[in-house]
Amino acid sequence: MNARRLTAVVLCSAAALTTLSGCKTKGDIVVDEGVGITAIRSKCPAVGIPDYTGDVTMFRAPGDKTAPNIDMVATMTDVRMQCNQDAGDKVYAQVSFKVLGRRNDTNGARQVTLPYFVSVLQGGTSVVSKRVGNVTLNFANGQDRAQATGTADAYIDRAAATLPDDIRDRITRKRKAGDADAALDPLADPEVKAAVARASFEVLVGFQLSEDQLAYNATR
Repeated sequence: MNARRLTAVVLCSAAALTTLSGCKTKGDIVVDEGVGITAIRSKCPAVGIPDYTGDVTMFRAPGDKTAPNIDMVATMTDVRMQCNQDAGDKVYAQVSFKVLGRRNDTNGARQVTLPYFVSVLQGGTSVVSKRVGNVTLNFANGQDRAQATGTADAYIDRAAATLPDDIRDRITRKRKAGDADAALDPLADPEVKAAVARASFEVLVGFQLSEDQLAYNATR
């Protein structure tokens, strides 16, 4: 499953993940007018890169953020997820991604290690877990580009990702024309909406940026 870039600011240095919109995935609840719900969401999480965390820029001299002072840039791309929701009491998701790097000074071989984070978010606001890893770019002498692949694992409690039976019944119950609630959208019910949100998870991956790096990405 390819990731869709999320529309939110993430203060990774402070581990504050806020106001994140989810990604639709195969298995989302789909409304079929007149008969109720025809498909039920998967227990697998959505996956994505929060805004402003998919790129990192390094400068030669501190304090100078002009283009001539750029040393290296790297971009996270091709985020994919494999998910096993059928074994044990945990849903296991493995995220893979590519990092594409470009440097301005091609003299000599160079190795650059970049930190990245992987976070599990519940209900769009609650951070369940966060881990930090590293991915390394190896530039050959005379080459201005390098590529690396990173992976990250995430575990989600199966029970937490499962809709309660009563909520599932309220969503999927078929309605006939003339029923008192035939024209009502069950997903608009605050109780149902809250239950669906609690059972919705996202795995977010991005570069572990400093506050200055994050501010640069947000304002450039």
